[in-house]
Amino acid sequence: MRKLIIAFLAVSIGISGCATVQSIIKSSFPYTATLIIPASTKANTTVSATSAASSFDEIFGNQNGNSYIKEVRIASAKLSASNPNTQSMGMFKSVKLFISNGNSGEVMVASRNDVSENIGTSLVLDIDNSRFLDSYIKGNSLRIRAEYVLRNGLTTDVSVKAALSFSSSPNTVN
Repeated sequence: MRKLIIAFLAVSIGISGCATVQSIIKSSFPYTATLIIPASTKANTTVSATSAASSFDEIFGNQNGNSYIKEVRIASAKLSASNPNTQSMGMFKSVKLFISNGNSGEVMVASRNDVSENIGTSLVLDIDNSRFLDSYIKGNSLRIRAEYVLRNGLTTDVSVKAALSFSSSPNTVN
């Protein structure tokens, strides 16, 4: 009888834990995109760059992962120099990141208005986690758009990797 109860508990935990595990996986891996900042961009002018974003689920072919999560919020946002990888993010005076997909409009998720000139090769942005982003994340074509102002002109095109991490709650009702 004791073995039967233990087996029942193990199966129950395993079945109900799938959504929790998926939620942990989903919120542990960021959506990433590479944004190209052209050398022709003028300083002190608001410009934007857009790129498709990919996630852990998309890379490994898990198309149903989004159904296991709810109450998605932005958890962190970071920009890093990609090419050249020594480029200082102090090239920006300010930067805002927006997400969109084919089903919803666009929403700002992170920004930084006071970028230091000597910030280094990565820049952590201030996030806006005041709203749920389920309708954006659960779409199938997430895009990241950066709206930025350069401090000075560039001598070469610069690739910047944007990494957005999200937190979520498990959706146990599918």
